[in-house]
Amino acid sequence: MVRTRRIWVTAAAVLALVGGVSGTAAHARPVPAAAESGGKLPPGWRIDEGRSAPQLVWRSARQVPMGDARVEFRADGRLLGVPKPERDGHSFRLGLEAARTGELTDLQVWSGGRRLDTRSAATEAPAAAAGPPAPLPAGPVDPGKPGHYRTTTGEYRLKSVRLPGFSVPVEMSAVVVAPTGVTGPRPLALFLHGRHATCYTPHGDDGQASGAWPCPAGTLPIPSHRGYLRDQRLLASQGYVTVSISANGINGQDWQAEDGGAQARSSLIRLHLGHWADWAQNPRQAPPIVREAPRADLSRVLLIGHSRGGEGVNRAALDSLYPPPAAQDGYHGKVSWHISGTVLIGPTVFGQNPVPDVPSLTVLPGCDGDVSDLQGEMYVDGTRAVSAGKALHSAVYVIGANHNFFNTEWTPGQAQAPAEDDFYDDPDRRDPVCSQGTATRLTADQEHRAGSTYIAAAARLFVAGDDKVRPLLDGSGRRAPSADPARVLSHAVGANRGAGFLPDGKVTVSGGRLCAAADPDPAAACLGEGAEGGSPHFAQWETARESGRNAVALRWTSVGATTRVKVARPVSLKGAEALALRVFVPPNTKGTRLDVAVTDTHGRRATLGRVRVDGLPGSERTASYWARELRVPLSAARRAGVDLSSVKSLEMTGRSSSGKAWLMDAWGWRPGTAAVRAAVLPRVDVGRLRVDEGDSGVRTYHVPVRVSGRGSGQIRLYVVDPATGTAKDRLVTVRPGGRAVDVPVEVRGNTRYGADLSYDVLVKAVHGAVVGSYRGGLTVHDDDPAPEVTVTPLADRVTEGSALKWRISLSKAADTDIGALFVPVPPGGGAPELSTKDVDPQWLADASGAAPDPERPLSKVDGLGLWLDIPAGRTSLDVSVPTVVDRVGEPAESVGFRQTGDDGTPLPDGLLLNGTVLDAS
Repeated sequence: MVRTRRIWVTAAAVLALVGGVSGTAAHARPVPAAAESGGKLPPGWRIDEGRSAPQLVWRSARQVPMGDARVEFRADGRLLGVPKPERDGHSFRLGLEAARTGELTDLQVWSGGRRLDTRSAATEAPAAAAGPPAPLPAGPVDPGKPGHYRTTTGEYRLKSVRLPGFSVPVEMSAVVVAPTGVTGPRPLALFLHGRHATCYTPHGDDGQASGAWPCPAGTLPIPSHRGYLRDQRLLASQGYVTVSISANGINGQDWQAEDGGAQARSSLIRLHLGHWADWAQNPRQAPPIVREAPRADLSRVLLIGHSRGGEGVNRAALDSLYPPPAAQDGYHGKVSWHISGTVLIGPTVFGQNPVPDVPSLTVLPGCDGDVSDLQGEMYVDGTRAVSAGKALHSAVYVIGANHNFFNTEWTPGQAQAPAEDDFYDDPDRRDPVCSQGTATRLTADQEHRAGSTYIAAAARLFVAGDDKVRPLLDGSGRRAPSADPARVLSHAVGANRGAGFLPDGKVTVSGGRLCAAADPDPAAACLGEGAEGGSPHFAQWETARESGRNAVALRWTSVGATTRVKVARPVSLKGAEALALRVFVPPNTKGTRLDVAVTDTHGRRATLGRVRVDGLPGSERTASYWARELRVPLSAARRAGVDLSSVKSLEMTGRSSSGKAWLMDAWGWRPGTAAVRAAVLPRVDVGRLRVDEGDSGVRTYHVPVRVSGRGSGQIRLYVVDPATGTAKDRLVTVRPGGRAVDVPVEVRGNTRYGADLSYDVLVKAVHGAVVGSYRGGLTVHDDDPAPEVTVTPLADRVTEGSALKWRISLSKAADTDIGALFVPVPPGGGAPELSTKDVDPQWLADASGAAPDPERPLSKVDGLGLWLDIPAGRTSLDVSVPTVVDRVGEPAESVGFRQTGDDGTPLPDGLLLNGTVLDAS
């Protein structure tokens, strides 16, 4: 039997229908019923009866700015779904037919690792944070210095395009900044902004911005694509042709895309690149600004994406190497370009499937108030062991930077439209790291200058191939003076790193703990309970528990405690200069010291050296548990005769009196960047099949999973139980034409009304494969008509002190709870109305949270909404509402409740429930 979730039904809530019946019938809807303590929804939550299904609605007292991180509804730690935002910026709706069945307890709203539906009580001042670290030594080159070319700027606008899954065409507009006085073709840098409000009212009050598309009359598009002009001018002065493209049409519609719009953004990028490739061959067909610019060299392309734009450029790089399914793609031309690298600024990574063989730089803003879990770290961590590991994947952590100020059109005082600091500053509880004016927080200008410098660094390394800039990006501990006073730290994987110790693989740990990056059990999780803030390395994915994402947790209480990591297969460090470890310690801590040693398969051991690591400045609102790259030379091992071609274990010994640390990985390191060639890999895409339940019989359907490309590889397949929301996973070897990824689903037909049901499937690349569309499944539509609801009065004209009573009946039983919402309306004809002092005060409090005083008609009581709920399998329900004797002589009083629509307003043709209460005297 298929059931929807039960959201709230207590005795008081169920007994919330009042009055008689108009004699009409209405179609009922499935409504979930009970769950929070005492049967009440938490403040801000409600159920709205939709036209096809009920909706779980959360309304924020403060406007939630349109941002890049997804707003997610969770219950008891599991993901329910991604709600649709309302245009008012306050309300979010999730169709309950799409959410998991089972009890809804502990309802919460999350976005980018930050909880939105509650705030920490300001009972005590936050602990002091560490100050900014000392400046690093300057690197051998400074990529932030402008070049010697003059620049020219212009725009182009092409015909809008239709993208799969989006009902409204998307604009093809861009701003170009190019060098002048240049001979020969020049590399191309393409920028894509993130998810921001799309339209604004000129000269309006702050906050008059929306996510509508197309923009309504009287409003203008927000020019988010013009927010990187400073970055474009710097690159253009250094000889790059730059273009920044607009994606408002995607931002206004991506709530309906299962992947958050990643595939649509990839299609848009490649549509622009396709035009640039054509214009390079046929300059006369190009827009004027493109004709004025040097010819673009499409064999040297750098993609720069901010926030969801970062996920878009990652997908575009993937799709350029491994073509996506044609039905889901908006670009069907040739790939006449080569992506040399990507820059991802505060990016989302909902699928956690980065492209492994394209070099990348991920910018992590330490005070990001939007994608606040800094999930973009997965563009580094998620590439390990997937392919050959030759591409450099770097992350730079910018202390004190927020999310928005990398884009001037998202920066107050610089933007045309309303803009704000995304790191919300609570005046009653200022953050010691990220509140404006603290020693660590950057100004908008300082932040943007740092961003420009590191974008230019990536261009110089990935496109121009200048290895002198690498120490700024690969954990070598060098800085670019142009980014001062920003403190920018880096670590990396790939490039000339060799084999290493990877906790995700087959390892055993003694003296420490092999911990899970994502696990609801605090004893298994790496951070567990008590951590102040979060870790980008442990950003949560779609499932509460994941397999194969691990780290090594160290904790010691005396000098000399040792943690040993032993690998199943010996590691070769031959040819490496140093062992590079990525280690983090708790924020704001100083002077953690560790001795590092290795042992070979013959038992020869050598202590390589001692490292010291300090924590980043952090607070409970930051993701500051981020790994620093620490290097120890291998010279001591060579002197000790250790066979570096066959190392079996790594040891870390605490030399502080006590401490905690986490090891992400360790690699053989030598300088330089290797030549990168994309491997031939199979690509996996999960689709979604939608079927009708049918009236009888059992049908077996298979979740559509497409494997394309060549070769074979491994993925991890997660199948989510629709009843519990928990996921089971298994490793699967995939190859084109194979049937290893087979998820059968049995659908049993019947003629009873029920809820739609989704069987979700998720995939992640593990080794030798890439993943495009990471989520899909089977959605079963219940195709049976809803039963009719009628109301029979049992006592609809009573003396005060008695209860009004009715029987709610269905024309036939359903396989789901059936409910409807009613709101009070004034009686017709000006009749006296039942007031707050005419009903039982406890019933009033349970039904609405209101008190009787001041006395007012029930139709004036905020939040008074009356639910009926008939449990699955039953056909009737008796309900009542208690009245009280008020000892005040008065005429007969009436009350009326009208059935509501999606928005909670009464339906003109909905059921009308009337009742009359007579004076007892």
